[in-house]
Amino acid sequence: MKIAEVFYSVQGEGKLVGVPSVFVRTSGCNLRCKWCDTPYTSWAPEGAARTVESLVEEVMAFGAKHVVVTGGEPLIAPEVVLLTSRLRDRGMNITIETAGTVYAPVACDLMSISPKLANSTPDDLKWGPLHERTRLQLDVLRRLLAEYSYQLKFVVAGPADLGEILPLVRELGAPAENVLLMAEGRSPEVLRERAVWLVPLCLRYGFRYSPRVQVDIWGDRRGV
Repeated sequence: MKIAEVFYSVQGEGKLVGVPSVFVRTSGCNLRCKWCDTPYTSWAPEGAARTVESLVEEVMAFGAKHVVVTGGEPLIAPEVVLLTSRLRDRGMNITIETAGTVYAPVACDLMSISPKLANSTPDDLKWGPLHERTRLQLDVLRRLLAEYSYQLKFVVAGPADLGEILPLVRELGAPAENVLLMAEGRSPEVLRERAVWLVPLCLRYGFRYSPRVQVDIWGDRRGV
C-alpha cells in the first residue's frame, strides 16, 4: 500500500471529535477537489510502499484504541480490506474516511462519508469533467449506509450548498442526527467566519455542526 503518513493526534472532525486516534493516510484518490486539504494524496500523490504488517505494528505501538484510515480515498487502496481486518483482529475501533464513490468490504465501526458537492469541482480541463461525473455515486452511498454505522459529513462553502445537501439527505433517507455540516476552510479565521452562518443552518435543520479542531489548533499543517 502507498502510505502518505501515519501519525497520532485527536480526531478533529465528526462524531468522535477529540478522541485520541492513530491516523493512517493512504495516498491516491479518484477525485480532485479544488479545495483539497491533502493535495499530497490526490493532485500530487506522495508516499512510500508499506506492508500491512508494518502498518499494523506501527499503529499498535501508539497504544491508542481508535484508528482512522483516511486518504486520499482509502477505499481504492489495494490492501485496505486486509489492513482493516488485521486492525479489527487487534481490537482497534476503526473509522474509515471516504467520499463514498467506491465500495470495499472493510472492517469498520464508523463509516465517515463525505459526499462531494458541486463546490468541490475543479476548474481543470482534465479533472473537472471526470470529478463532476464521479463525485456522487448514489448506489455506493446507499450500500455504505445500509451496511455500516455512518455519518454523512458535508463540506460547506456557502449557504447555497444546502440546496444540494437537503435533497441528497432526503433521497438517502439519512436521519438528521447522522448529518454533519463542516465549513470548508484551511485557516481558523475562515472557519470562524463561516461558522456564523453555518451553525444557524444546523439549528434550523437539526444537523450536527462539525468543527475542524486540527485547523483551529495547528492551522494548515499536515501530520496533525
